[in-house]
Amino acid sequence: MTTVPEFGRFFLPGPTEVHPDILQAMLQPMIPHRGPQMVDLLEGADGPLRELFCTERPVLVGTCAATGFMEMAVRSGVRHRALSLVTGAFGERFAGIVETAGRDAIRLNVPPGGTIEPDMLEDALKRSDVDAVTAVHSETSTGALAPIEQLAAVVQEFDDVLFLVDGVTSVGGCPVRTDEWGLDFVFTGSQKALALPPGLALGVASERMVERARKIPERGAYLDVVAYQEAAARFQPTNTPGISTLYALSEQLKRIAAAGGIQARWDRHEAMRQTVENWVAGRGGELGFSYLPSEERRSWTISCLEVPEGRNGREIAKDLAREGWIIGSGYGSLKEQTIRIGHMGDHTVAALTELLQVLERVLQ
Repeated sequence: MTTVPEFGRFFLPGPTEVHPDILQAMLQPMIPHRGPQMVDLLEGADGPLRELFCTERPVLVGTCAATGFMEMAVRSGVRHRALSLVTGAFGERFAGIVETAGRDAIRLNVPPGGTIEPDMLEDALKRSDVDAVTAVHSETSTGALAPIEQLAAVVQEFDDVLFLVDGVTSVGGCPVRTDEWGLDFVFTGSQKALALPPGLALGVASERMVERARKIPERGAYLDVVAYQEAAARFQPTNTPGISTLYALSEQLKRIAAAGGIQARWDRHEAMRQTVENWVAGRGGELGFSYLPSEERRSWTISCLEVPEGRNGREIAKDLAREGWIIGSGYGSLKEQTIRIGHMGDHTVAALTELLQVLERVLQ
């Protein structure tokens, strides 16, 4: 028999822990994916999803990983060449998909933990002939939070340049004001701050993104943003969807509303970030931990911490696992020198505080 672990101890940066109520909701029976029950399911999610993304536009729902919508962004939003803001492994993934899709990518890189600042972007756009900019809001590999609102304002100064944003570990965990900031395409995955099982991608496309896509014949079939937009207007899936994951989404949206709505969810995530900051400023700092990103550029959902000198991030994660707590070691080149605590989804300040206490104990 498999022992079910105690809820609230799984702080991986993704997939995140799924509440038992969500898992229970997935046990509902299958329904016709073109019938009225599916229309009701998607129409019921429409309003809450728009609130989640802070948009008046339809929210596109696809049965795929968030990387699928990253490819959608490229195939439907990049005509020839993109300026890719690379602040970590997922910014590099975005750039790689640009190239795999047959477009050119010009990379603007910063060291791990850093972010592209507005003046850097403005200078790069003046020197580059591009029709799109790709960016990651919350870089999962480094815990750095890009100033997306300010970057969007810079992009808008350049005619016919679209701003395509990976919001995978920001949407649902911190403010992402799609319409107000003028984001042309922003997307997330179900398994991050929404605390759902993997398998759904969610995104919003601006009108000019959709209009550009109509003129790109090689945008593909399964990930065609035009087809998604038209289907969303009728509360229909584009293809056979993951029905059980849609049940999970519906249940979680109800739980978010019952807990005070999206603002309350943002507030809780900000409080969790502040909890880790206070710990690093106190006992954690005494033990030798420090933040990789600078103070004003720290994700609300992931804390990437440099480990004490002489310690190994992978070993620290293993030590915590033996105590029944799961975190992430560093990503890629940062695997041994950092740890990543994914404090997002349905986690609480109380559980996070307990995790940090256990972390102190295993280090001693």
